[in-house]
Amino acid sequence: MGAGTKSDTALFDCRDAYVRTVEELAVTDNRIVAVVNDSVGSSKLGKFRDRFPNRLINVGIAEQNMVGVGAGLANGGKIPFVSGASCFLTARAMEQLKADCAYSHANVKLCGISSGVAYGELGATHHSIEDIAWLRAIDGMTVIVPSDPWETEQAIRAAASHDGPVYIRLSRMPVPALERTSPRFEIGKGEVLHEGRDVAIIANGTMVNRALEAAAALKSKGIGARVINMATVSPIDKDLLADAAATGAIVTVEEGLKQGGLGGAVAEFCAESAPVPMRILGFPGFLPTGSASWLLDEFGLTAAGIASAAREVLDKRA
Repeated sequence: MGAGTKSDTALFDCRDAYVRTVEELAVTDNRIVAVVNDSVGSSKLGKFRDRFPNRLINVGIAEQNMVGVGAGLANGGKIPFVSGASCFLTARAMEQLKADCAYSHANVKLCGISSGVAYGELGATHHSIEDIAWLRAIDGMTVIVPSDPWETEQAIRAAASHDGPVYIRLSRMPVPALERTSPRFEIGKGEVLHEGRDVAIIANGTMVNRALEAAAALKSKGIGARVINMATVSPIDKDLLADAAATGAIVTVEEGLKQGGLGGAVAEFCAESAPVPMRILGFPGFLPTGSASWLLDEFGLTAAGIASAAREVLDKRA
């Protein structure tokens, strides 16, 4: 059964699903705490603060300290959800993410808010396109990029139950709720949202719905595109990647840097285990200032751009 959305489908902010789920978890588990970097508003944790005033710590604009506080709370038996704009949470606190969280196996849940180019108009300092590549490279760090509110809720619950550090990458751009055949989310497992035998399109986050739209356009041209939602980038679902490679052609698409992210993870697997023609769609590096919609259009991260890449990779296979 396929999955997708209509153009008039309601759109949702995944941050709402995030904070609602954290609050629900906190009701029954007093180990749940929140740590923020002067971002209660953008992280939408105001209700959590009002309901659990002694369980939210605002460290101010001090991301290194914020991650260190989270690691310390985890070492004390708490389950901290550390929230902040992903461009600052990752870039400013990389040493703490590596040493205090990943290498120390601290049970910290890191929630990067407003990822990708959601802050497009604020320029390169606020673009967060390198975060997946950075954190995927750190041994011991689980990296998840949910695609819609349901998957966000499921990812938060899975992260809370997971032993070890988890980075959950959330956008502030509204997305549709996707139709699914899978009844549950599991860390390290992807899911097929649309069947096809000619080419596999692997996406996550805000790009999943665009991949489904591309598959619909390709189907009208007689091309069967399998759409895979690969929410967990690390550890990645190698069994599903092997199935994707069996189509003979792969396109990856992500709202992030082309080098080292989802596309890099898929390419590494294919290079060693299942060589096939590939196209990696993402941002090439330093980006100009502009709205998120303009940046996505400019760099081909659209349904039309994905469909075009699929046709190109099929030509290479032939």
